Amino acid sequence: MNAKDKTIEDVQGLTDSREIPINRVGIKDISHPITILNKDGSKSSSIATFSMSVSLAEDQKGTHMSRFVEILNETETVISSKKFHQLLIKMVERLEADSGYIEMQFPYFLEKTAPVSKVTSLMDYQVSLVGQIENGHIDSTLEVTVPVKSLCPCSKKISEYGAHNQRSHLTVGVNCSNSLWLEELIKTVEAQASAELYAILKRPDEKYITEQAYNNPKFVEDVVRDVANAFDNNDKITRYYVHAENFESIHNHSAFAVIEHDKMV
Repeated sequence: MNAKDKTIEDVQGLTDSREIPINRVGIKDISHPITILNKDGSKSSSIATFSMSVSLAEDQKGTHMSRFVEILNETETVISSKKFHQLLIKMVERLEADSGYIEMQFPYFLEKTAPVSKVTSLMDYQVSLVGQIENGHIDSTLEVTVPVKSLCPCSKKISEYGAHNQRSHLTVGVNCSNSLWLEELIKTVEAQASAELYAILKRPDEKYITEQAYNNPKFVEDVVRDVANAFDNNDKITRYYVHAENFESIHNHSAFAVIEHDKMV
């Protein structure tokens, strides 16, 4: 028989006799270019790190790992709520699974204008999009880490000169009933801090930001409550978590606070 006429056996498709189902099996830490749709209709490019997995039935020996990569390479990976959900559906259909999970992490760059000099610069934010599908039901969470400035109310109250302040990270995750633009989410979070951060500031901008923070002191508890209040007033958000961490400038530790809330309960 000619070698070309031989059929190559599909080992993954064989039956497994141990009868133990697997919750998740797949690939992780694969990089792939993505395109992000912005509110104004423009597009941004980035590179995301993907982890993709599906459930495996108790009688199936293995999944087809190459199909995960094929799915990413078949079409341009445009990131929006709708497109991400379509990617989940496509994955479980292609791998003939009952459930699936995708996590992607990527840097997102937003052009910001300094408050006084009006110089523009790009701020980067770390974003993750996590979604799972089970029996056709999809649940996805958009998470972003937003660096901001916080100033201590206690330090301001007790000090004759100035007050200690620091860079803080506000990490938020939201589940939405309708599409929520990434830049809208970032701006909502930034507005709750003592002051925003910028990649480039001239001296008049530094003066403005320093004084703005001094006039708007907030504990880590204040920040998470203010973000939570903003999310509570946003009808698009159905569930959220807020994690604030202050990298303390006068202590050798961080201060943090967390709020989690399901608005549908």
